[in-house]
Amino acid sequence: PAPAEAGQAPGPPDGGWGWVVVFGAFVSIGFAYAFPKGLAIFFKEIQDFFGTSYSEIAWVSSIMLATTYGAGPISSILVNRYGSRPVVMFGGLLCGVGMISAAFCTSILQLYICVGFITGFGLALNLQPSVIIIGKYFLKRRPIANGLAMAGSPVMLCTLAPLNQFLFENFGWRGSFLILGAILLNCCVAGALFRPIGAGTALAKTPVTEEGKEALKGKTTEDGPMENKTEEEGGKDCFEKVNQYLDFSLFKHRGFLIYLIGNVLMFLGFFAPIVFLAPYAKHRGIDEYSAAFLLSILAVVDMVARPTTGVVANSRWVRPRIQYFFSFAIAFNGACHLLCPLASSYTGLVVYSSFFGLAFGMVCAMLFETLMDLVGAARFTSAVGLVTIAECCTILLGPPIGG
Repeated sequence: PAPAEAGQAPGPPDGGWGWVVVFGAFVSIGFAYAFPKGLAIFFKEIQDFFGTSYSEIAWVSSIMLATTYGAGPISSILVNRYGSRPVVMFGGLLCGVGMISAAFCTSILQLYICVGFITGFGLALNLQPSVIIIGKYFLKRRPIANGLAMAGSPVMLCTLAPLNQFLFENFGWRGSFLILGAILLNCCVAGALFRPIGAGTALAKTPVTEEGKEALKGKTTEDGPMENKTEEEGGKDCFEKVNQYLDFSLFKHRGFLIYLIGNVLMFLGFFAPIVFLAPYAKHRGIDEYSAAFLLSILAVVDMVARPTTGVVANSRWVRPRIQYFFSFAIAFNGACHLLCPLASSYTGLVVYSSFFGLAFGMVCAMLFETLMDLVGAARFTSAVGLVTIAECCTILLGPPIGG
């Protein structure tokens, strides 16, 4: 069962401005997940321009993904300290600056810094706060809200792929990077929609008695600055100060540990089938356009599956058993890949892509909802940061090991 959340502000509104927040999260999450994948269109021209190998240019996306996931704890600390709105707006600014700077790069190393590290860090500051703010605005309808927000990833991917191709053909890679930098600044607008919810304590505190107003200075807000100006802070060691913003006691939480270990193992194979689906189809003698169409089928089914899963997960039959529903989605995902080699024709691969899109969408829609259900809203910010940095290594290693 979810831990008792003492000291919380009055219940989330479960609607109203919350739906505007979901739209903002839809944009931010969409860019965070889809943008690194959409950049592959420019790689061939950049490779020829700098005279580098494909493996060297592929590191641009790898560094960006690694930074996006690896910077999870930093993002969580900043959200705990300043709230979601300023963090997302600063992240959008970093994304724009990174891509605009990349348009003037004269070496592959400069691209690693501008696109990989600066833009990747900006995307990290978009991802976690967007997931966290939904938990503050929704409780009863949280699975639906999470499903709608996570649908931003396939929608953005379907939009960015043709847009990047159009920009590439008309403006080249430098002009395209300038325009994409301007587009990414819209993350600042999405962040501005994340209006802080009413004041309340995010963590349980000891009862306030004779200290009166002086003790109230140490209180935290639900989505705002965390300040503790007591005299005892000077005596805290470094670990305690870090633990104030990133809750390491989660490693004593059995449910969190099971979720963390399971996710780290799952992510070894989670993205590899997407990477290899089109090459595998070509290897089976299917032409390149038909092979690419398999990914489009997967994306369209994924787009529908995420919000639909949110609606199903929010039903009174499934909501109390959401952990089991999440486990079923992962098992269903694995079963699709185990049966894939039986698909000997293009029709078989179309069926596989459809079921894979459904399974992939189900898992993604419940990935963060399940974690919040396990640890509670108060500790969710820290939990997201700790999970993403653990996933960082396996996301990087999965496709090369698969290859």
